[in-house]
Amino acid sequence: MTDWPDRRILDLFGIEHAVLLAPMAGFGTPELAIAVAEAGGLGALACATITPEQARAALDRIRAATAKPINLNFFCHRPPEDDPQREAGWRARLSPYYRELGLDPSMAVAPSSRAPFDDVYCEMVEAYRPEVVSFHFGLPERRLLDRVKATGAKVISSATTVAEARHLEAEGCDAIIAQGAEAGGHRGMFLTADVSGQIGTFSLVPQVVDAVRVPVIAAGGIADARGVVAALALGASAVQIGTAFLLSPEARISPQHRRALETAEADETAITNVFTGRPARGVVNRLMRELGRFSADAPAFPLAAGALAPLRAETEPLGSRDFMPLWSGQSARLARSMPAGDLVRSLAAEVLAKIG
Repeated sequence: MTDWPDRRILDLFGIEHAVLLAPMAGFGTPELAIAVAEAGGLGALACATITPEQARAALDRIRAATAKPINLNFFCHRPPEDDPQREAGWRARLSPYYRELGLDPSMAVAPSSRAPFDDVYCEMVEAYRPEVVSFHFGLPERRLLDRVKATGAKVISSATTVAEARHLEAEGCDAIIAQGAEAGGHRGMFLTADVSGQIGTFSLVPQVVDAVRVPVIAAGGIADARGVVAALALGASAVQIGTAFLLSPEARISPQHRRALETAEADETAITNVFTGRPARGVVNRLMRELGRFSADAPAFPLAAGALAPLRAETEPLGSRDFMPLWSGQSARLARSMPAGDLVRSLAAEVLAKIG
């Protein structure tokens, strides 16, 4: 077996294989992070959808099971301002679904919360000192970023354009994730809101490689060895994979989400804002078809999800996927259902055999 042709990410993070687990907020688990890390990739724990207390408990489990490098991931969005008029418009748009399910359209709903990186999370980073800290939707304010870097953690973040990549490098990122439009889940956009201008992974990667000096990690539409080899050929030093790991037993997904991933064709995913208020790619379902991919009524991220919660609570236990986000990249059909550690080792062996 030959060696990886570009060792910059391997040496930077202290890992064996140039395969990074995408954090996947809501679907990743400590067990998934452990399995990937133990197999020689970079494990990841998404902290955006859990409390600091839950994150600490998860980290305790991870640290007890592996001494391999781990990536802690955080969101860096601006908390939305209250907009009662827009919220009322969104509730009105969803009211036919409430009535269909026998629910009161004016019923109280709990607001959706996604906490951005703050002092509390920063203190957790300082206490646990993860090898890598990654951010989505840009970077935190400078004083927090400086504190993270002072722990010795390597800092990475997602760029969906060359301009975003240059910005991240200028702000001190040690490596940059080039997130192509094929990627599942939330777009990492932070300097632009124009989804129509988002480009694919294999156009974005070489342009980012040419524009920055730090190593580049390719993400989006990569699910098998062919995609990894292509990304490396275009100048990426490593790849970040998400959707392919959702079929691993260590991931936390519903049966209907799993069925969607196993059956959806590439053209059956789309970028939408109707689930959270921010662009994200998932398998098309009833809500996306009937409201349209994008709705001007959807409140700012993450508030749109609040009014959907009662609809999900009524339908998901019955096996429906009408109102749930089915996050997926465009290459889900290339994924294999196997334990996460086996997937990392298989990908590494297949990639090295191809390039050897």
